[in-house]
Amino acid sequence: MNELKQMIREVPDFPKPGINFFDITTLLKDQHGLKKVIDSIHEHYRHTEFDLVLGIEARGFFFAPTLAYTLGKGFVPVRKPKKLPAATVQMEYALEYGIDTLEIHADAIGKGQRVLIIDDVLATGGTAAAVAKLVEKLGGTVAGLGFVLELDFLNGRQKLVGYDIHSLIHY
Repeated sequence: MNELKQMIREVPDFPKPGINFFDITTLLKDQHGLKKVIDSIHEHYRHTEFDLVLGIEARGFFFAPTLAYTLGKGFVPVRKPKKLPAATVQMEYALEYGIDTLEIHADAIGKGQRVLIIDDVLATGGTAAAVAKLVEKLGGTVAGLGFVLELDFLNGRQKLVGYDIHSLIHY
């Protein structure tokens, strides 16, 4: 995965001073890099039993729908507040630089459905933990959490103990 790592741009002091942002847009624009990401995540999860692929706004939307398509599953978006048109369930969570909220349609996941959660980065684990709680609140089971990159130094896995976690690239 070193070739993928080289395609990711590091932007200092974004979104605020002291934060080093790992920008995947440089990876996304590379046809071979994007294909390798999708193929690698697909390969990891192709034998996992699950019903839906859930993508977290915004950058999880780059990968989750494509994975859902290649794996023959449905796609469920988790969005920022007031972006979904029907009844929603929401969860507030802490970021490494603030507080945020995410929502999912109240009828997006049926009781007992197994859900694969996909996002671009596992940082502090707050976003992923909140989404896992949303899945469980709706009666679903988290089948796994997949990330393009993981910032190991932020210890996000500590908030996800008990879940199957897969990250392609580690910093």
